[in-house]
Amino acid sequence: MSTEQSRQHVVLGVSGGIAAYKACELLRLFKESGPGAFDVTVVPTAAALEFVGAPTWSALSGKPVSAEVWTDVHQVPHVRIGQTADLVVVAPATADLLAKAAHGLADDLLTNTLLTARCPVVFAPAMHTEMWDHPATTANVATLRERGAVVIEPAEGRLTGSDTGKGRLPDPAEIFAFATDLLARGGSQVQDLAGKHVVVSAGGTREYLDPVRFLGNRSSGLQGYALARTAAARGAEVTLVAANVTLADPAGVKVVRVETTAQLQAEVVSACAAADVVVMAAAPADFRPEVFVESKIKKAEDGSSPEIRLTQNPDILAGLAQHRPHPALVVVGFAAETGDDAGSVMEHATAKLARKGCDLLVVNDVGGGKVFGSEENEAVILGADGSSSPVPRGSKSAVAQAIWDRVADLPHQR
Repeated sequence: MSTEQSRQHVVLGVSGGIAAYKACELLRLFKESGPGAFDVTVVPTAAALEFVGAPTWSALSGKPVSAEVWTDVHQVPHVRIGQTADLVVVAPATADLLAKAAHGLADDLLTNTLLTARCPVVFAPAMHTEMWDHPATTANVATLRERGAVVIEPAEGRLTGSDTGKGRLPDPAEIFAFATDLLARGGSQVQDLAGKHVVVSAGGTREYLDPVRFLGNRSSGLQGYALARTAAARGAEVTLVAANVTLADPAGVKVVRVETTAQLQAEVVSACAAADVVVMAAAPADFRPEVFVESKIKKAEDGSSPEIRLTQNPDILAGLAQHRPHPALVVVGFAAETGDDAGSVMEHATAKLARKGCDLLVVNDVGGGKVFGSEENEAVILGADGSSSPVPRGSKSAVAQAIWDRVADLPHQR
């Protein structure tokens, strides 16, 4: 197969909002993701060109750029671009663009492309909160989703001027991850988690010794964030409880930030009251200091070390599994294990599954520091029914998809 045939053809639609400049970063991510991995055609609206000019798009994409159907008419671009695309991503998607797409209007090259595309279409909205919340936009988004398009929930944060609220374009890296996850699934837009409320925990908690020191662990939060992102892509309403994570918020996900195990427990338990599934991918500290010292602990002049007494933290996973807020809650745990003289990784994990009482346990062998901070992972998913499903080494998004596949296959989730 030639390089040209193996490349995936992506159309990046850009509509006229201030966030158009962020689409330059999204384009760069597609172009630099690997040698010839993506062929990207940028299709801006006329309004988008008021924010970022055609020379910028041409230089970054390596292709001529136009917003008009009248350019190179002999090549019939208003039909051909959509027909040959493997994926269309519109970022930012303004309220005006969403309205045109929902009503099938085609007055420029981008809206014509949307009508001719038969591949997955992803809209990443960006607008002021009032526009996003308007009944017309709500109806247009519902229409697009009913037709199979993916409309990512906008992020919350600083908008144009001094305004803040929901309507901010998700981070370009998260849109890119969302899009490539979709392509990795063969363009499948199965929304098997639609109508479900999912809670995911991520990161590692900190237990403070004094105002500057804490007990912690090496969890990066990458797997939890991949779980949240992929659940949103599969249609779920997602609450992500993140402990000491510096990653960009996943597209379309509500993020609640915590530091300590007690805070993590409180937020997860609260969110689970209305949830269908909880996945405890975070690494809570097992112990915390008995006493928090209000001022920084000083070195002793005689060289002696301070005595620090620890007490055990509550077991959040076991508590959720054994005292579920409602009987239908599906509880998924993680076990970062190493083998030792007392047993192998899988022996420890099997005992933990029985002890915790969760429905599924995702087992990671972390001997030698494996997994932590890595972009890849491998796992074995153990079921309370005695099942065992190996997940081969791959991206953390691929592992997340395998976990959601397993959740979707549980009898009471059908």
